Formats: sequence, C-alpha cells, structure tokens
Amino acid sequence: YFEGNSAAVMPEQHPKYKRSQRSLHVLTTKFVQLLQESKSGELDLRDAVRALAVGQKRRIYDITNVLEGIGLIMKISKSNVKGHTLGENTQLLANRLVELKSDVKGLEQMECVLDQQKLWVEQSIKNITEDCRKYPFL
Repeated sequence: YFEGNSAAVMPEQHPKYKRSQRSLHVLTTKFVQLLQESKSGELDLRDAVRALAVGQKRRIYDITNVLEGIGLIMKISKSNVKGHTLGENTQLLANRLVELKSDVKGLEQMECVLDQQKLWVEQSIKNITEDCRKYPFL
C-alpha cells in the first residue's frame, strides 16, 4: 500500500502506478525478455514473479499457459519453463501461423453464413407471428 493523505491507497490506484504497466501484454513481453536473457534458456517462475513484481502468481501462469499452448515454451517442472529458440522453430512457427490465419478466415466465413441464417430465422418467426394474428382460430 502507498500511504495517501489519510487512507492507504492500493498500488494500482496510486497516480504514479499506471494500469498499462500491469497489462498482460507488457508482462508477457517482459517475461519473454527474462527467458531470452537466461543463459540456459530456462526460467524459474518464482524468479519471474519477483523480477516482474507481479502481485498474483496467477498472471504468470496465464502467460506460461498461453506461451506453452502456442509452442514457444514448455514446462519442465511445476515452477520451471524452458523456451524454444526461434532458430529451431522458425519454420514450425511460420507453418502454424499460416494454419491459424486460414482457420481465422474460415471461421469468419462461417460467422457470415450463420449471421445470414440467423436473419432468415428471425424473419421467418416474424412472418409466422404476423400470419397467426390474421387467423385467431389457429
């Protein structure tokens, strides 16, 4: 806590403590930098928590889960991760990027089809509702 005039102020509420400094983007960038600076290519997550001054370990685990999911790091133990050097994975990453872009394009096309179908269903419901009002005996 930072001491204010009369009440304690949480660090994130302090005027000198910017919200953008706590963003996952900034923390991830700093985390990757720590990993790259490591001589062995390994990083102890407890050290990362201290170095990044993260209040919640959960944020570090969020970062490691995403990086592991996209194949940039692998967990070697509960609190240690190892980074893949880009030289080893450049082609794999490039191929994966092409796959992901293709997936996104396909999903966007599917979204357009589903949006159109939704409009047709809504119009059909409207038409049926209006028709039913004309014939109260139905």
